Order: sequence, then structure tokens, then C-alpha cells
Amino acid sequence: MTDTIADRTVASSNPAWTAPLETIDPSEGTLWQRNLLLDTLERLRRDDPVHWSPTGPTGPYWSITKFDDIVAVDSNHGDFSSDRDITVGDQPPEFAIRNFIASDPPVHDVQRKSVVPAVAPGRLADLERLMRERTAAVLDALPVGEPFDWVDKVSIELTTQFLATLFDFPWEDRRLLPYWSDVTTASEATGNAMHDPAERERIMMDCHDYFARLWRERAAQPPKFDFLSLMAHNPGTADMIDNPMEFLGNIMLLVVGGNDTTRNSMSGGALFFHQNPGEFAKLKANPELVMGAVSEIIRFQSPVAHMRRTALRDVEIGGKQIHKGERVVMWYVSGNRDETVIERPNEFLIDRTRPRHHVAFGFGIHRCMGNRAAELQLRVLWEEIVKRFSRVEVIGEPERAVSNFILGYTKLMVKLHA
Repeated sequence: MTDTIADRTVASSNPAWTAPLETIDPSEGTLWQRNLLLDTLERLRRDDPVHWSPTGPTGPYWSITKFDDIVAVDSNHGDFSSDRDITVGDQPPEFAIRNFIASDPPVHDVQRKSVVPAVAPGRLADLERLMRERTAAVLDALPVGEPFDWVDKVSIELTTQFLATLFDFPWEDRRLLPYWSDVTTASEATGNAMHDPAERERIMMDCHDYFARLWRERAAQPPKFDFLSLMAHNPGTADMIDNPMEFLGNIMLLVVGGNDTTRNSMSGGALFFHQNPGEFAKLKANPELVMGAVSEIIRFQSPVAHMRRTALRDVEIGGKQIHKGERVVMWYVSGNRDETVIERPNEFLIDRTRPRHHVAFGFGIHRCMGNRAAELQLRVLWEEIVKRFSRVEVIGEPERAVSNFILGYTKLMVKLHA
């Protein structure tokens, strides 16, 4: 923090800076909604970068908040397990879905490998033209000079169209995908209990039944490159349909991974360029900066706030002794603001010299397999925006989701300028 009177005044009224250190719990689900999460994590980076919280959603946990410590934990699957839970809170045992990101080798490796071809570089190259046509159509249908919700009209629509293509999902039902994604990530474990557990379970089983029908159709057809066909025809995953919680878990991992992260980066990008008009002017003047802009949007947003591991043995990190069995939470959103690694981390700068030097996609065997797909969607979007509009003006404050896991927006009112 800079030592100015204004900064000291703000800090004195901000609970992130005034609360006793031992009471700070960054998993409290409304911190992002109340715009306090970044300050809370900055406090921990400064005062207690490996922080013990006794009050997590389902028990105590460690917070890892520095870039290098996050990379060290994320890259070490031998000492830090992903098995069963990757959110700060545990899933309820009576409805514990399983998937490959919440698994260790060899299960992780077999299941992940089965779906990678859907987002391989060659496949994405084949899809880019279609993606660009759809992006252009969505943007051309927007009302210039009139207020509308960017989240609904742009972010959700574009990511849902792409996700429906990756699943070869029925086009007329594609809005079920973000609905199911939101229900999946809304639980006590993520600080959002908006759904009664029984109602959430019912909705998720409806999702299971819908996808199970599609799976059986794909299994009876010749192999294709959509997620369902790839899993149904892979010997390592063909029997997944017989395990409802594992089947549902892997389907929803792909839905959430393909929907929430890119959706919220699309919304965040509109907000950041509005807040930093000079950066949008740079992009308009030099569209070749678009890939740097995409990486900076992802870093600045950090749509997945954290990932959790469980220590498999006693390990020392940052001078703290972490014991076998304890929860270890890597706050990606904090690592991406670590001033000891990233120069001027709290500034949105699209022409950084190392734009992809961030932890938003994770590291090691669990690094986001769809990172290139996310970057492609964002690149196409901003390439098409700069062709059409002089400004994307945000009107009023963004409405933020309640979550400690997915840092998202529920509404972002904007006005386009030709």
C-alpha cells in the first residue's frame, strides 16, 4: 500500500486491513461480491502469506497466497493430492461427484487424456472460422447506443454456443449448460448456498439424465470429436456411464471449465477496458496486441479464485509446518497480484513483456486443458469488437456473484458506441 492520507483513511475503514489476522478467512463467500477479496488476499500476502484459517466451510485450511508458493504446491502432486475435493470446502459425502481434476494419477491421466482431442490445437483451428462467424453475428445484433446486459447478451451467449459445439449439444437447449454450471458451483463448499441441497441434487440428476441419453446415442454412433463421443469410445472411460457420480462429475467439470471461466473473463474484459480507456486505445491502434490483452484479462480477472489440495505428508511451506491430511488452498487470484513476481500487478496493462506469466490456469498435471480454447474465444471476441465499436461503456456497478471459487458477474450493464 502507498503511504498517503487517503490510503490510510480507506484502510482504516476496510475490514480486510483492520480485522485481527487470525480471524481472516478468505473463503467467506461474499468477499468477492462486496469487492473485499483482493484486499483480503493482499493483507495475507503482506502479513501472513501461508495463513491458517480455522473457520473454513467444512473445517480449517491453509491459504497459499504467493505466486512461487502456489506454483510449488500445484506442481507437486506427489505431496499434495487432488483426490475427491478441489474446493476449499468438502463435498457432502451423500452427493460427492467425482471427476479427473479431483483425482490423482492414474485415474486423472486416463480420463483427462480421453477428452483432450476436443480442444487440441488442430481441432481449435478447425473451429475458429465458425467461432468468428458466430461472434460477428452476436455483436452485430447488439443495440448500439442502448443499455443492455453484457453478461447475458455476449458472455453467456458466446461461451454457451462454443460449449454446445464441443459437446455437440442440442442447440435449442444450449442455455441449460450455463444453468447447470451455476447450480454445480453453488454450494456451501464454495460459499454460496443459494440452492437447498435437495433441490440442487435434483437439478444435478436432471442434468445427469439428459447427458446420459446423449452419451448412449454417441456410443451407438461412429466416433466424433465432441466430448461425449470421445469419452464413450475411449476404452479407459467407456464404462464411466455405469458410475453416476463419476459420470456426472466429469460432465460438469467440462461444462464449468468451458463456461464459467471464459464467460467471466469476457465480462471482466469489458469492465477492465472501460476502467482503462487508454488500454483500449492501445488495442484499437495496434490490434496485434490482442494476445497480450487476452492474457492480461485472464490474469486480472482470475476467474477461478482457488484450487485446493490435501497434504499427503508433513511439508514445510514459507516457514509454516503443514501436516498430513490438512487442506491446502492455492489462491490463484492472489498469486496473480503478487507484487514480488509481477510488476505493477494491480494495473491492467495489455502490453506486458511476459503476458502469459500468471497462475490463472494452474500448473503441473492439472493445468487447465482448455486454456488455448479460452484464449481463442477471447481473442476472436476482442478482434471483432475493435472492428465495430469505439467504446464499450459500462453503466453503473457490476453485479458480482457470491462465491469463493468462481469469480464471476451476474450482470454488467453497458452501452456500445459506434
